[in-house]
Amino acid sequence: MHVLYGFKIVRPEFESTQEAAFEWLALAHTQAEAKRCAQEKMGFEPQPFEDTLRKALKRYGCGSGHIARRGHVLREYGVADPSAWKVFGPEAPPEGLGVEARTAVFEKAVDDAFGSLYEDVQTPPPQIIHVTCTGYISPSGAQKLISRKNWHKQTNVMHAYHMGCSAAIPALRMARGLLAAEAMRCVDVIHTELCTLHLNPALHTPEQLVVQSLFADGMIRYSMADDAVLTTEPTLEILALTEEIAPASLDAMQWRSANWGMRMVLSPEIPKLIAERIGGFVEGLCAKAGVSHEPSTTVYAIHPGGPKILDLLQEKLKLDSRALRFSRAVLRDYGNMSSATLPHIWAGILKDPSVPPGTPIVSLAFGPGLSICGALLRKRS
Repeated sequence: MHVLYGFKIVRPEFESTQEAAFEWLALAHTQAEAKRCAQEKMGFEPQPFEDTLRKALKRYGCGSGHIARRGHVLREYGVADPSAWKVFGPEAPPEGLGVEARTAVFEKAVDDAFGSLYEDVQTPPPQIIHVTCTGYISPSGAQKLISRKNWHKQTNVMHAYHMGCSAAIPALRMARGLLAAEAMRCVDVIHTELCTLHLNPALHTPEQLVVQSLFADGMIRYSMADDAVLTTEPTLEILALTEEIAPASLDAMQWRSANWGMRMVLSPEIPKLIAERIGGFVEGLCAKAGVSHEPSTTVYAIHPGGPKILDLLQEKLKLDSRALRFSRAVLRDYGNMSSATLPHIWAGILKDPSVPPGTPIVSLAFGPGLSICGALLRKRS
């Protein structure tokens, strides 16, 4: 049996309250619109536009009642002076600087994160799986770590890229396959998601205001091993893994390259598409492990793609208010960190003494496809 353990979180350098983020977004959108109007030689009144944008954020955005704060690697998100902005400053086009500039920020932040995640590690892991959908650079942060640590002969790297918010569960499948096929001691999984690098303040649609108010940056490391390797550390035992693509849902969620970065497409139909299939999906996940689904004794680690998804799944699965407390807490404290979010929830469950050993944990995450991914875990002391 394989288990998860050794969770370590590295927070982004900067953090903003959701109220401050909304104010910054209103200003950034106004600055972008002013640039566009200047390019097209059109008149522009900034204050009415900013007031309208602020109202739209309050209407469509994920407010402070659901997200208290979000981390970000760009300092400018908390700076009210546009002349101090790096990617969206006065000389940048309305959408901000392009992929090259944003990739440079990603590269440094990820290199620093790998350094922090492994600063106290002396024994090289046999395998590192690097998971991200928010930046690509070769050699990767994982490969640079191996070079710095002189782990050339001891550690291999696998890159699990561009799978979106659901990628933690495919990463578990990869890790489990490597342990079985290669007879490895352990596999490390590292998520480095810098979602806020892909903001485009020139896009003022309700869909983009949802995206810009929801996503955040997050980085985390954890390990998978055969349970025989460990004797004392608390673990999460993996009982079953599965995934499927919802029919007629290909356009519901997209993550597409653009000249300025990556653009997220989110259909308002996503919660409904997930809810229509989730009951049978969870029953099938539990049946795969030979475990009956008992909502009253199960903890749920559901990726908080947004509060509407959590609310609807709570209703469909007939859960009480405490069943999703870990998902709601991570959304409140960190925002949606794409694939890094579910591991943050696992870490919270693992260290919480109110969840006793033996508790089953239904983990669900959703990504482009529309992919529905599930893991059935069990907490062990």
